[in-house]
Amino acid sequence: MIRRAYFIPYILQFKQASGTSRGVLRTKDTWFIIVEGDHKIGIGECGMFRGLSFDDVTNYESKLQWACEHIDIGLEALLSQLNAFPSIQFGLEMAFKSFESSDRFELYPSDFTKNNKSIPINGLIWMGSKKFMNDQIKTKLSEGFDCIKMKIGAIDFETELGLLKLIRNEFSSETIELRVDANGAFKPMEALEKLKRLSDYDLHSIEQPIRQGQWQEMAELCEQTPLPIALDEELIGIVDDQTKSTLLNEIQPQYIILKPTLVGGFRGSESWIERAEQQHIGWWITSALESNIGLNAIAQWTYTLQSNRPQGLGTGGLFTNNFDSPLVVKNGTLRYENNLNWDINNLKLKQ
Repeated sequence: MIRRAYFIPYILQFKQASGTSRGVLRTKDTWFIIVEGDHKIGIGECGMFRGLSFDDVTNYESKLQWACEHIDIGLEALLSQLNAFPSIQFGLEMAFKSFESSDRFELYPSDFTKNNKSIPINGLIWMGSKKFMNDQIKTKLSEGFDCIKMKIGAIDFETELGLLKLIRNEFSSETIELRVDANGAFKPMEALEKLKRLSDYDLHSIEQPIRQGQWQEMAELCEQTPLPIALDEELIGIVDDQTKSTLLNEIQPQYIILKPTLVGGFRGSESWIERAEQQHIGWWITSALESNIGLNAIAQWTYTLQSNRPQGLGTGGLFTNNFDSPLVVKNGTLRYENNLNWDINNLKLKQ
């Protein structure tokens, strides 16, 4: 039985400044919810994303404190009170699942956690100079990735097309799957023409070509696009099931991308998946720059979904002060090498 809860703020430090069309990331705020019983603890991560998360609000920590003070009302009641705080919902789901498990880090025992199976993932290419992006591409290809995701929209579009051309000159779409993520960087008036030019490089898909909230413009794009469109930021802030169904029905995207931290945890993600599959819309799971603690929970849950599509779970190596864990990226896959140990001493737990 859970007796008490508290939270620990933690600032993740990027090894290298990481560029998106929304700016350059150097640090990432996160919070860990610790739930305690008489002889065990559970750990959950609330990875609210500054400038992107629906719950990036001034009273975030006070809401975390409220959740800890009311931990005795149980998970269901807590989740029902926290629809406006999807990252706290996710952290609580994770913490309760961790507490209930015989091993606080093995939330979903499976062939993945037994190191019998791995999860295919994409190799992520951050924005930067042409040389920086080209170096990343070469590194990912040498590491055995056969799915590359490149963030675009921050540097010159012609330069970005040139980088895609370099990859395609050497690797066909049968050899390397290419995804791009615009993070809403294109203006609606120019988006279709840019999608046509991008389609010359046999791309798998483009994430969020225009900013979220423009349903009509996005619907027109999805209807006319020469390459599949995946909605990402578009899903943030939509919490009721009817609106989820309405959005998917009106926009009709080819794919949706689910970040549990941003869409209400595992339950929120599963709600989106159910509605997407009803409309024959594809999906995959992506982490939202959580530490290895959050990434571990997302990866274990993702494996249970039994999707063969490459997932966006390769972010564990981005930080200088991440936690040592059994998660290992190898040959373009994420593995759980259970002969490796967890080290969370940096968290400074109260017990």
